[in-house]
Amino acid sequence: MQLRVWQQLSPAAQAAALARPALANDGALAARVAAIVERVRNEGDAALRELTAKLDRVVLDSLEVGAAELDAAEGELTEVQRAAIRTAAANIEAFHRPQLPQPFAVDTARGVRCERVVRAIEHVGLYVPAGNAPLPSTALMLGVPARLAGCATRILCSPPQANGRVDSAVLYAARVAGVSRVFKLGGAQAIAAMAYGTATVPKVDKIFGPGNTWVTEAKAQVDRDPAGAARDYPAGPSEVLVIADDAANPTFVAADLLSQAEHGADSQVLLITTSAELARAVVAAVAKQKVRLTRLEIVDAALAHSSAIVVDDLATAFAIANRYAPEHLLLQIREPRSWLPRVTAAGSVFLGEWTPESVGDYCSGTNHVLPTYGYARRYSSLGVADFVRSMTVQELTREGLETIGPVAVTLASLEGLDAHAWAVNERLATRVAGGERR
Repeated sequence: MQLRVWQQLSPAAQAAALARPALANDGALAARVAAIVERVRNEGDAALRELTAKLDRVVLDSLEVGAAELDAAEGELTEVQRAAIRTAAANIEAFHRPQLPQPFAVDTARGVRCERVVRAIEHVGLYVPAGNAPLPSTALMLGVPARLAGCATRILCSPPQANGRVDSAVLYAARVAGVSRVFKLGGAQAIAAMAYGTATVPKVDKIFGPGNTWVTEAKAQVDRDPAGAARDYPAGPSEVLVIADDAANPTFVAADLLSQAEHGADSQVLLITTSAELARAVVAAVAKQKVRLTRLEIVDAALAHSSAIVVDDLATAFAIANRYAPEHLLLQIREPRSWLPRVTAAGSVFLGEWTPESVGDYCSGTNHVLPTYGYARRYSSLGVADFVRSMTVQELTREGLETIGPVAVTLASLEGLDAHAWAVNERLATRVAGGERR
């Protein structure tokens, strides 16, 4: 990690210190993904089998995980592992259940009732990547809110392993989360299958979950197609920013930084601290701790574009954090909750030294599907609301139309929309006598 002093940097150097690693920009990527999407759309299951054989080097007997495979997966886990998955699922449900949007009705004027009603997105597809490691926690983070929202169809795609099976922990997590069907599909072909449907894979209305650049590009392409499927939101590499003062434990801070650095070579970890002494201690602790990690090569690549930044005060630290808008923001400072109102842009916030980022990834109950790459300025963490949609309803009596109809007529005339005004005036000109209109 590079050690920097914020006030000694020029504006350009400050911007460079906060610059994220460039996303992989293969000029041919969009065209290659489009070709895969189109092939799956036209050829269905046959294309899925051929693409899986070519790209994943796995020949599948069946695209779908059968009941026997699900049972076998459960048996391959220890009771401790199964219990951890169940506990995480229970915590996720406890946090997400209160998020269910509530319908309401308001009488905006006498005889004018306006309502909002909530409906689940009927058919949703969940994507659980397995490129660097299987992610059963992602199956929980997607499946539990989808079940709470009441989505009728909840399917999951995850890439097959070399043995032609989906990871056992992912399968068990999917079962615990209430996912109805699981398919052995990964990459852009999985996204296309869910977006357009095949003889085996049901078509869905919206696709959720992280993935590599191929998955991200495929989600963007099918989202732009009215015949495709919506996506949750754009995604980039994982990241963490830690704000620490001189009371922070450098060993804890270093561990939190490394826990995100091991996600991928394009991940970024930042420390912003008011203490130069702590910054040096954290850099030393990172160097000491990283050597025992199994993903050292990935960690070193991530640390190459990561920094420890020294600032004059916490106000500056929070201003930088809001500018960066991190996926994960850790506050390792005195009285962290009192500073929480100063946070305006972050995916998820972790308060105090006893709150490692790892618990948010797995089992505290909050969702780990978060906006990255600065999207926290525009998007929220995934929740139940992402799996539902709302509709407005209005109902007027004659008295209600007599009350607000003239307002509509006036506004319609301002916009030069005569038919709008006519639709109101025709009703107002109609008298009702003896139960009959005339």
